[in-house]
Amino acid sequence: MKLSGFLNLKGISGQIAALVVTSIVAIHLIITASFLIHRPDQFEPTTGHGHSQLAAAVQLLGTAPQAERTRLLADIARTFPQLDIASLAPGLLPAGSQADDPDLRSLHRHLGNAYRISGLTHAPDGGKVAIALPDGAMISAKIPPEQWQRPFWRGPWMTTLLFAVICVSLLGLWAARALTAPLSSFAKAAESFSLNGAAAPLPERGPEEIRSVARALNRMRERITALIDDRTKMLAAISHDLRTPITRMRLRSEFIEDDSQRSRMLHDLDQMRSMLESVLSFLRNDRKLEAMTLVDVASTLQLVTDQFADMGHKLIYDGPEHAMAMVRPDDLHRSITNLAENAVRYGAEATVRLRLASDTMTIDVEDDGPGICDERKDIMLEPFVRGDNARNMDDVTGFGLGLSIARAIVLAHGGELSLHDRQPHGLIVRIELPLRHPGLQSAA
Repeated sequence: MKLSGFLNLKGISGQIAALVVTSIVAIHLIITASFLIHRPDQFEPTTGHGHSQLAAAVQLLGTAPQAERTRLLADIARTFPQLDIASLAPGLLPAGSQADDPDLRSLHRHLGNAYRISGLTHAPDGGKVAIALPDGAMISAKIPPEQWQRPFWRGPWMTTLLFAVICVSLLGLWAARALTAPLSSFAKAAESFSLNGAAAPLPERGPEEIRSVARALNRMRERITALIDDRTKMLAAISHDLRTPITRMRLRSEFIEDDSQRSRMLHDLDQMRSMLESVLSFLRNDRKLEAMTLVDVASTLQLVTDQFADMGHKLIYDGPEHAMAMVRPDDLHRSITNLAENAVRYGAEATVRLRLASDTMTIDVEDDGPGICDERKDIMLEPFVRGDNARNMDDVTGFGLGLSIARAIVLAHGGELSLHDRQPHGLIVRIELPLRHPGLQSAA
């Protein structure tokens, strides 16, 4: 990587480098400020402060003339009552081991070899010791508890480290959010992408590389939308232009004297018109976005089954009498109608089942027909794909759009449509719809 590219603050690499440099500078500034405030060179040593105080008093007595020692001893006793200093009768120094007593070893280091020390008693608040002065005089004193310096975690080093960690962590979190927020918006834009133009363009912000990707994605969305618009307009124009010759051919077919030939001709013309209308309906379906409404889904399913029953088909409903959910009512009615048409077309009997869970609504459309083999289940959900020979498809059964339209509607509701085998034979088309929708998208 070239140095100029590395130092480009508009790019990701440049911003990461700037973050590292800023973090290092921040740490140095924090450490400098901490030491300027605490000034370690001005600290008075506090380790062994109690021993130092006793050692200073003993050394003062040891260097004082014998005539002044009694008065000086009284003054020290009044000034430092916690030391409990008193005279001892001259004699042998009591036996005591300094090796096992850290207080005696510490006091001996402060006094030096000219003084001899031995322990007398031990207590939680300090022990009594006997001390022989250089001239042989004996005194007793109480060693005060050790006054250690403040813990390390309260010192300047730990304070500095704590502030440095906090500052660098906050800086890192801010930088991570600034760098990853555009990437998150990419994912949201991809999820909310629709062909109806409702989604806003992807914001072009962040490092230079991310802005370039955002611009490219926005241009791609514009090209896709324009391509779909051109496709729909072209097919709409073709459909409009074909309606006129189809109408003329129907009129001419009426003059065909052979009833069989006339019937076949009219049937072919009706199929051509139906094909054009089905294709245009499929193409225009992703351009319309019906509003979500609180609907009694159970009533909708019962209405569909009643309509097919009135036409003489054996289609029944199995489920609760009422089930409220936020759906697009016309789209849901259309999808169930498409699935019911396939069910009664390929099976003698069909059932529409509704099951409710805590957060999911499941609709099963079952038939007792020949079913679909596992190898073709996925491809059957694609548009313009018709069933195999096992389902007895012929030229008048459909155009391969029923399942794909139903699947697009289910996806627009944030749900899922899948195909399953029915025992002992038949097909189950399962729709799973969430009862609570964090966000709904149009069928693209």
